[in-house]
Amino acid sequence: MEELLTFNYTIPGDDFTRAGEASSSVKNKLKKMGLDSNTIRKVSIAMYEGEINMVIHADGGTITVEISSEKIRMILADTGPGIADIDKAMENGYSTAPEEVRSLGFGAGMGLPNMKKYTDYMNIDSTVGVGTTVTMDVRL
Repeated sequence: MEELLTFNYTIPGDDFTRAGEASSSVKNKLKKMGLDSNTIRKVSIAMYEGEINMVIHADGGTITVEISSEKIRMILADTGPGIADIDKAMENGYSTAPEEVRSLGFGAGMGLPNMKKYTDYMNIDSTVGVGTTVTMDVRL
């Protein structure tokens, strides 16, 4: 049985000054593990985009990162409003971010498309009024 490395992060909601701390921590851990820079870049971008989405839309949440010899799995879970139309949310440039968030340079509607672009697998499980869980894998 292979040993799995697991890291857990709590993402605070509505705090852009701390957004990116979890993805930065994972990036540093992967560098110390000696993973190739392309893998580290893909994981960092996908996780950062998800982390920002949690801050903008869901008042935070949790991220679990599982590292095995085959892949890095990121599980992002929140109890936010949920995503009413996942297909629409996956369109480049589609955003439900409020104007004050956009004025900070966030909410351009590229979060979910970038998360999919930089991962080998992505699944969104969302229920309106309950929350969203996004599972992403980057193969090693």
